[in-house]
Amino acid sequence: MDGQRHDRLWRLVAGRASLRTAASGWVGVVCAVTVEQLDVDAAAVTVRTSTPSQDLIAASGPWVESLEEVQYTVGEGPGVTAFGTGEPVLVSDLRAEHTRWPGFTDEVTPAGVGAVFAFPLQAGAIRMGTLTLYRRRPGALDADGLGDAATLAEIVTTALLADNQENDETALWTREETPGFYDEVNIATGMLAAQLHVSLSDALLRLRAHAFSKHLPLTEVARAVLDRQLRFDSSTD
Repeated sequence: MDGQRHDRLWRLVAGRASLRTAASGWVGVVCAVTVEQLDVDAAAVTVRTSTPSQDLIAASGPWVESLEEVQYTVGEGPGVTAFGTGEPVLVSDLRAEHTRWPGFTDEVTPAGVGAVFAFPLQAGAIRMGTLTLYRRRPGALDADGLGDAATLAEIVTTALLADNQENDETALWTREETPGFYDEVNIATGMLAAQLHVSLSDALLRLRAHAFSKHLPLTEVARAVLDRQLRFDSSTD
């Protein structure tokens, strides 16, 4: 990593401490700095696991929150691929990637997404999630933009690792203080797995399939399951 680049960006993050909130902590500040400094319109940090499950830790606004939820609902997209491969996924024109992620592109292209850049958050063998950047117009990031984005992903990774130091006041982000953005999905997945006697992965797949077929956000479907307004009574649901 370029030490000067890292120091410059970290100073920018530290200088915007007033943007820190209880909900997103320093990770949210990094998202704000990312949008300020790079030629992008939105940024989000999502923690992912291989089960698969995910949680949105920070986002620069409601638009990107909805875009990240589409990736969760359809189970595909640049962030999902970046996490799975451990490599950045740089999409300068999303319209050209329809065959790669048909469900994702069908949903987000009408929402005005032109380009997406996803960076895995990892330290050694530990892979934690993604920093995903969205732009309304197509076009690649220039060399400086790519360098800055990769460095900001490293800074986010440091913030997430600091979560393990829950008694350390210098920790940048603490999960205990942050309600999970997709907690209802996780709970509904567990309920459905128990009801249908299937694995958590299969239960999540059922929820996703229903959400996709009805053109609903996954969180809305999960809420309906929790409220007993939606039941999956057979293996064909």
